[in-house]
Amino acid sequence: MTEKWVLILGGSSGLGLATAKKMASHGYHIMIVHRDRKIDLEQINEQFQEITSSGVKLLDFNIDATNPDKRRQTIDEIKTTLSTTGKIKMLVHSIAKGSLKPMVSSKETTLNHQDIEITLNAMALSLYDWTKEAFEANLFNEDARIVAFTSEGSSKAWEGYAAVSAAKATLEALTRSIALEYALKGIKANCIQAGTTETKAFQMIPNSEVLKKSALERNPNKRLTTPEDVANAVYLLSTNEAKWITGTVIKVDGGESLR
Repeated sequence: MTEKWVLILGGSSGLGLATAKKMASHGYHIMIVHRDRKIDLEQINEQFQEITSSGVKLLDFNIDATNPDKRRQTIDEIKTTLSTTGKIKMLVHSIAKGSLKPMVSSKETTLNHQDIEITLNAMALSLYDWTKEAFEANLFNEDARIVAFTSEGSSKAWEGYAAVSAAKATLEALTRSIALEYALKGIKANCIQAGTTETKAFQMIPNSEVLKKSALERNPNKRLTTPEDVANAVYLLSTNEAKWITGTVIKVDGGESLR
């Protein structure tokens, strides 16, 4: 029987880690690509051990997912490991590496071209790079799913969020095109627009406390979105019942974006 794997780009914390735990609880084997400091690895490995305690396999790659050479090496290693007994059922893009500089400021460094380029590469273009190389290596299941995490900032302007906003808009556009052009290859691709979620990445956004307060006021359920809420939606997109959902942005925010 062919093993089904989930490849998560950015899976050592936040939405990616919650997704890894959720998918593992349903019997999927997990591959996590992440980039973390040695000082944080002990705590991260404890989380990974929790995943494998359910009896699934976990492959851990602590590399820069945006580095072309590292990406190719990792794809080759995955291909060798999976051999003929496994396929990637789902690729989840959860990379949060972006510049959060203002465009105009007399007090701090302002956003420049390189900042935007690095952010676009990490938070958008890397989705296509990994999809393309995994497909060409024949790693995808015949009914594969791709999920990328976007935010309300893809269409709304927040001070200091310009580079990430541009990346999220690009991510959504690429996801639609992947859904269109890879359709006959069995690949479905969607974005999940999570509501305000208190992750490490969110806490780095300028004035995140103001955004948090606003989200609680706007949300009819009067709470923030949790990583587990988002992971539940990712799992739903992996099911047979979701195989006709592709090329769209699904809001998982408890109604936060209604107003």
